[in-house]
Amino acid sequence: MTELERYLNQSFLGNELRDFAWFAGILGVGLLLKRVFSVLISRLLYHFVRGEEEKVPVTEFIRLLRVPFENFTLLLFLYLAFDRLRFPVEWNLAPVSAFGLRQVIAKGYQILLILSVTWILLRFIDFFAREFTRKAAVAESPLDNQFVPFFKELVKVLMVIFSLFFILGVVFHLNVASLVAGLGIGGLAVALAAKESLENLFASFTIFFDRPFVAGDAIQVGAISGTVEKVGFRSTRIRTFDKSFLTVPNKMLIDQALDNLTQRRLRRARFTIGLTLDTPAETLKAVAADIRAALDEHPGTRTEPGVVRFDEFGTSSLNLLVLFFVETADWGEYMAVKEEINYRIIEIVHHHRAAFAFPTTTLHWPGPAAGTGGQPFKPFSRNSVNAP
Repeated sequence: MTELERYLNQSFLGNELRDFAWFAGILGVGLLLKRVFSVLISRLLYHFVRGEEEKVPVTEFIRLLRVPFENFTLLLFLYLAFDRLRFPVEWNLAPVSAFGLRQVIAKGYQILLILSVTWILLRFIDFFAREFTRKAAVAESPLDNQFVPFFKELVKVLMVIFSLFFILGVVFHLNVASLVAGLGIGGLAVALAAKESLENLFASFTIFFDRPFVAGDAIQVGAISGTVEKVGFRSTRIRTFDKSFLTVPNKMLIDQALDNLTQRRLRRARFTIGLTLDTPAETLKAVAADIRAALDEHPGTRTEPGVVRFDEFGTSSLNLLVLFFVETADWGEYMAVKEEINYRIIEIVHHHRAAFAFPTTTLHWPGPAAGTGGQPFKPFSRNSVNAP
């Protein structure tokens, strides 16, 4: 017997040093090769999930599954490594069938193994959801972009629930059927405790089936307006026009009046132009006619005829009502068309030598009493805003 064999035959904590060497070697191999094994397994599975017409990028597939497979591989090597060791007899530990350290370690390992497999399955769900999202991006209906994230979350939640019941049944040997039946007894209490969450969950189904909006639509609910980015179980993510990111409960979206701005075919512009009180009637008619013609000729307002009418006598102006519709749902394009029309109105008013009115006040002072020799005051007017 060589010196090395005698050294390896020495015992420590109820195991020979040879067993500890095997433990360290197996664990070291697992740590060094876990990434290699995870990549190989991912590439092998890639050949089963890639599409026939459109190939899935293998790098994206590996990126999603590499870490879960690394953990799963490490757990397998941990089992092989610890299988080389035995607990010392002197510790007098209870068997695996009885409660004790052995049982805790065994059940803990089983739980970690099940959770590792669950993690892998969740990553598969993420991968297939990305593929459906990529295909939905080129689909005609934008509703697919909304259904894919929702059902991805639904399947993931069901997967986690199934894994929890699997752990209770396989690891702790509980009667899952009786447990599920027992949940019905406490279901009322759970429903009352999760009342808000359940309301938002049912509201999410209402949103999907009633379809007041889909992901990508611009909506306005109360004081909130923005673009819908994602509809989830409990809430909807909205990117506001100020570029902030809001999370709005789904119940709020169905309980209030919702304006789908994307469904607008037209945007309305309505304002009043005030001309001075001394503007002749003929000039007022000519200005109104030219503004009406400018509205009809503009390419952005041809769908609906514009309205320009002498609306009312103001306190210091003759008011023309201007109303027209811009054929766009985009806010930026609407503002650009409105700006062009505003510049054109200024040109028309100046062309007819008319003037825009501003708030004025006329004061009448009585003349001096007879025989005083003073000069009477003349009425005058001035801008009431700038008056001292």
